[in-house]
Amino acid sequence: MDANRVRQILSSSADIAVTYNGTSVWIDQLNEDGRTATVHLRGPLEERTIVEIDELKEV
Repeated sequence: MDANRVRQILSSSADIAVTYNGTSVWIDQLNEDGRTATVHLRGPLEERTIVEIDELKEV
């Protein structure tokens, strides 16, 4: 995924499915470097992780 698509997803009111290593995640923010994003797993756990945006996949 590229930075522009991450920005579009963040600004959208739609529920857009995104996965990281096959696991469904929410994107919390695009980080200042433009290459990483902070995400958390969909579900009850709110643990946040910083990942490379090129590893995010839109389903």
